[in-house]
Amino acid sequence: MAISLSNIKKSSGSSRPGKRIGRGNSSGKGTYSGRGLKGQKSRSGVSRFKLKRLGMKKNLLKIPKSRGFNALSPKNQVVNVLKINENFKDNEVVNAQVLWEKGLISRKNLPVKILGKEKLIPRGLKFEKISFSKSVIEQLDKK
Repeated sequence: MAISLSNIKKSSGSSRPGKRIGRGNSSGKGTYSGRGLKGQKSRSGVSRFKLKRLGMKKNLLKIPKSRGFNALSPKNQVVNVLKINENFKDNEVVNAQVLWEKGLISRKNLPVKILGKEKLIPRGLKFEKISFSKSVIEQLDKK
């Protein structure tokens, strides 16, 4: 005979019959039926979840919270046009690695943006993976 959900049975001795509570004093579990005397837990209609929720504030206060806001996209590291003028000469490559080596940005793995309304003096700079403000884009288009 094949085993299916309709003919599966528990093995003998694997489970015990439930305690018969509240069946008179001679059963040993009569009168208060193991619930003690008065109080919320002694009454019917009180779920265990409600009782757990009553003590939840204490648990919530114990858990350390991370305060503030963490954006999904990292903020740009800002470099001013004046710093580009001071640190770069004509026809050089400008990328995050070079900016980091020259000490203009603090981390090389975050995005970089060049800002400023000043005039960009070095000519022929090659920018790699760097974003610009509108004023810098206008200057680059004029050159």
